[in-house]
Amino acid sequence: MQKKKINAKDLIDKIEKITKSRMASGEVVQLDNFRDLKKKIDPKTILVIEDDETMRSAMKRIFEMDGFIVKMAADSTELSKVLEDSGPDLILLDIGLPWINGFELAELLKAHKDLKKIPLVFVSGKTSEEDIKKAFAIGADDFVKKPFEIEKLKKTVATLLKIGDTK
Repeated sequence: MQKKKINAKDLIDKIEKITKSRMASGEVVQLDNFRDLKKKIDPKTILVIEDDETMRSAMKRIFEMDGFIVKMAADSTELSKVLEDSGPDLILLDIGLPWINGFELAELLKAHKDLKKIPLVFVSGKTSEEDIKKAFAIGADDFVKKPFEIEKLKKTVATLLKIGDTK
């Protein structure tokens, strides 16, 4: 028994007709809804390295409300535990850390083969021109001054993660 040949043109025409009809009637998933769903299915991980517990907790709340997974370390001694699981998609780093300061830590992170391409944002109260220049020289992708505007920090993170998705 011979199989009947499928006329794909009929199928394509039907699919296009239904799609165009639904697009015209607004039954299409909005791009924002799609992005929200993508965050739930494949959430991005942000690593916050901040010695101030209040600031660390605030950043955790800010980003978890937007669907991110947030890992936290108060200093370099806690960092090894956090990195054992899996690498983050973005790192927020303070300069004024005990034991190993943020600049030294950033240099170590940027020298590591698995971490060097991860976007790094300094979030710090140390905002001299020299500090900012040094941060970018080390390889920071951005620098956000404390106290920061929540929406500005969120926009910075979103922009860097979009850039990271296209690489």
